[in-house]
Amino acid sequence: MDLDPAFKGAGQKAGLEIWRIENFNPVPIPQSSYGKFFTGDSYVILKTTASKSGALRHDIHYWLGKATSQDEAGAAAIKTVELDASLGGRAVQYREVQGHETEKFLSYFKPCIIPQEGGAASGFKHVVAEEHKTRLFICKGKHVVPFARSSLNHDDIFILDTESKIFQFNGSNSSIQERAKALEVVQYVKDTYHDGKCEIASIEDGKLMADSETGEFWGCFGGFAPLPRKTVSDDDKPADSHPPKILCVKNGKAEPIETDSLTKELLDSNKCYILDCGLEVFAWIGRNTSLDERKSASGAVDELVGGTGRPKSNVIRVIEGFETVMFRSKFDSWPQSTHVTMSEDGRGKVAALLKRQGLNVKGLLKSEPEKEEPQPYIDCTGHLQ
Repeated sequence: MDLDPAFKGAGQKAGLEIWRIENFNPVPIPQSSYGKFFTGDSYVILKTTASKSGALRHDIHYWLGKATSQDEAGAAAIKTVELDASLGGRAVQYREVQGHETEKFLSYFKPCIIPQEGGAASGFKHVVAEEHKTRLFICKGKHVVPFARSSLNHDDIFILDTESKIFQFNGSNSSIQERAKALEVVQYVKDTYHDGKCEIASIEDGKLMADSETGEFWGCFGGFAPLPRKTVSDDDKPADSHPPKILCVKNGKAEPIETDSLTKELLDSNKCYILDCGLEVFAWIGRNTSLDERKSASGAVDELVGGTGRPKSNVIRVIEGFETVMFRSKFDSWPQSTHVTMSEDGRGKVAALLKRQGLNVKGLLKSEPEKEEPQPYIDCTGHLQ
């Protein structure tokens, strides 16, 4: 199997690269379209980061729109594994489902991402200029908001995008930081959807209709009325969490391992495993496994998450010797020396193994990346839907 031509030269310098899956093949999209994702499509996203020493570290994400087909989603997962193999097989991989993206993924796009209806299969008819449709966005949360007064509440910030003006409605309980973030999004909507040619108005929750802009805002909803208390939706509820469970992947199926304690000794370099933590689901890839076994493990994780109806769960794939801080923290014991020391001879053997499968393995012969440091979590989601 040859490396997909679309991936040639990928990951050779710091930055972001994005491919959309079209007819089961990755097609690069222009930088001007970065951050614009269509709900009917699947994407592969590569983030390359250079350390102080010059070594390159790779994070690969595959993003699945809510209306993407199972075949396209499967193709994105497989192409992610292939891209990783071409870069040396050491990248951390993330499965991103629309509306439940990881903070790391969202941090790549400033100030936000706005999923748009449509997809490659529809011929991108959505690109054609149409009559502007008034939309109501929420800047906090992960659910679509109907254009109705009942959607508004005191806790969140909303953006009403009309043809001639963009209104930012600040709930009385929202913070200064949230309001500042929302203002960035308003500017983004103005530049992206109005060519920078429309007015902006800020509406304060609880403020009487003393000025024309406030009256204009409430007029869009048929007049002012007291806001209801916020109801807790399914998206506001935390995803189910449970003690970590470890499973071994054999012939594409995940089989539970009975154990009283999670230790690194449970992991065999010749196998792939799934660590199911509820909120996060990890695929651990032994360094001696084949490319087909790695693809099989990715499929087993997707089947596990899909079969249990947990779209909120973040799926993260790590390679032996390059485990993330988050993954290692799930174990009761993990050796202080967190990286498998891979000599030049060892790297050469793994490279030869992958090369026999037709893959470009130049990235594998580079020096090891610097030790990972824990990353602080970002409070703002950066997601607009």
